[in-house]
Amino acid sequence: MTTLNLGILAHVDAGKTSLTERLLHAAGVIDEIGRVDDGNTQTDSLALERQRGITIKSAVVSFAVDDVTVNLIDTPGHPDFIAEVERVLSVLDGAVLVVSAVEGVQAQTRVLMRTLRRLRIPTLVFVNKIDRVGARHDGLLRDLAEKLAPATVPMGSVRRLGTRSAEFIPYGANDPVFSATGPLAERLAENDDALLAAYVDDPARLSYGRLRRELAAQTGRALTHPVFFGSAMSGAGVDTLIGGIRELLPATAGDEEGPVSGTVFKVERGTAGEKIAYVRMFSGTLRVRDRLPAGDDSEGKVTAISVFDDGSSVRGASVGAGRIGKLWGLGSVRIGDVIGDPDAAGAAGRHHFSPPTLATVVVPREGSDKGALHAALTQLAEQDPLINLRQDEIRQEISVSLYGEVQKEVIQATLADEYGVDVTFRETTTICVERLAGTGGAAEVMGKEPNPFLATVGLRVEPAPPGSGVDFRLEVELGSMPYAFMKAIEDTVRATLREGLYGWAVPDCAVVLTRTGYAPRQSHAHGTFDKSMSSTGGDFRLLTPLVLMEALKRAGTIVCEPMNHFRLDVPADTFGAVLPALARLRAVPHTPSAHGTSYVVEGEIPAAETHALEQLLPTLTSGEGVLETAFDHHRPVQGTPPTRSRTDHDPLNRKEYLLSVVRRVSTGAR
Repeated sequence: MTTLNLGILAHVDAGKTSLTERLLHAAGVIDEIGRVDDGNTQTDSLALERQRGITIKSAVVSFAVDDVTVNLIDTPGHPDFIAEVERVLSVLDGAVLVVSAVEGVQAQTRVLMRTLRRLRIPTLVFVNKIDRVGARHDGLLRDLAEKLAPATVPMGSVRRLGTRSAEFIPYGANDPVFSATGPLAERLAENDDALLAAYVDDPARLSYGRLRRELAAQTGRALTHPVFFGSAMSGAGVDTLIGGIRELLPATAGDEEGPVSGTVFKVERGTAGEKIAYVRMFSGTLRVRDRLPAGDDSEGKVTAISVFDDGSSVRGASVGAGRIGKLWGLGSVRIGDVIGDPDAAGAAGRHHFSPPTLATVVVPREGSDKGALHAALTQLAEQDPLINLRQDEIRQEISVSLYGEVQKEVIQATLADEYGVDVTFRETTTICVERLAGTGGAAEVMGKEPNPFLATVGLRVEPAPPGSGVDFRLEVELGSMPYAFMKAIEDTVRATLREGLYGWAVPDCAVVLTRTGYAPRQSHAHGTFDKSMSSTGGDFRLLTPLVLMEALKRAGTIVCEPMNHFRLDVPADTFGAVLPALARLRAVPHTPSAHGTSYVVEGEIPAAETHALEQLLPTLTSGEGVLETAFDHHRPVQGTPPTRSRTDHDPLNRKEYLLSVVRRVSTGAR
């Protein structure tokens, strides 16, 4: 039996979870369809999801379509939880993008489709809610082609649109759309030379069967996107969608005899607090009692496996290629870890969406809960690494990164409900970065003041393009000193760059190791190791921040704030009120364009001001304005650069740093 790992994606409230319920019911997995409003759906299992009626965590259910096992992954629709979607993308064979027939293409719909197309994930579009008043068909098809992807292909027509009896009628062999000279043949011919030749010279060769096969082939290569209409509530069109999933999306058999390779895309805690890893297997077979690297250079043993089958996960002895399994026993496993051969593990570890641009300090209401708060947030960070815990040991504070205010509310509720810790938050702030203004270098030599460590380190920092990351290079011979010391320098460089001259991370630069030196291992006459005469890894870990910060000071850094690209669609008669508001919020609008009775303007706005614009828009536009925003780039801050409190021992203050990291500092050698 082949397997299809299918993602269901949508803008919030498009009906994604309701569609999942209908698919499970149609497959015979559940006897009764749950409702989001009633809090009894299969995939929204968290109490908080049931209370709020939104999906917060991705969930996996399984059903069979003929000889294909479909592992369906329901993902959050709210943009604050885009990190959950990102982790799922790396394990998908195909996707269904749900669009509301009433609300149409929305901000998150665009973000998701752009990413699906960039990753070339085969995608079907399901237009939901055709039984709702205000549902659209022809106009929505135009919007899909203009705003999502030009290569959208309608797979049928709708009768009694906008009524409770609305139904979807799939196109057949006798419909003009599937004729040899119809729009489908023309669309498919754009991507296939042989088909184009037949379309021009001998249309009779383009039979209905050939067009269907070519449609499946091009959908599988993410060149076309078939569009189905229906209603998750009434079931209209769902059977046709299931047929499309079976026919048009590429199921995989996988090589169960090949090298073991898989990706961990979700981590959760069981009822006893044990860690459970969700893994998509790309190759080979993983068995109970197999030993695996566990994320921190240690090794873990798989103690139990569950695989998804017929709506739930069942215990098994193994999980093979193409399947999704739950693993127990890997205590140090992390999201994004690759199991086995990394070359066969898909898109694991790649970032498809922008990182969070907001941060806040989490404060327990009871001072005695500080320890419990740290433990709870550590577990939440296992499930969502992008919340990026930042511990300030000096102030005893913990901050987290965020995508938005809803995510903050969910973290607060989760801490209270699941961990019994009541918290508040400080004001949400914007996460800036530092970029190098130039090149700078520094070095300290052992035995020469003011260096108190048995180590020599020289570093040069150079600017690098945005998004390139930290590139650590050597200008010294690899064998000039033990590799462990060089590794200590590199690891410390990467850790130190999390806080630059102003306290913000320096994410993109080249760091060149220009000079090294060490004291070889020394022993007394009786053979015992003498630490005071020999270099240790600690010497290099403690000296490197001092050298690196001096190099940064000589290079200089520029604080940059995150900027969002915005697209604003407002009624023409409100545009005059919107423009001054954009100016107050430091937005830079481009030339607007008229679209019927509305104006569309795009531009840039600081991420820090986006939430304020969202709050102002309903009042300024009488509730008719539509705003889309997405992170675009970082821009140098105008005026005095904002600073962030340091959480390290502050290597910018040499005296205090040395007092913090060594018990006794003497002038010269120790």
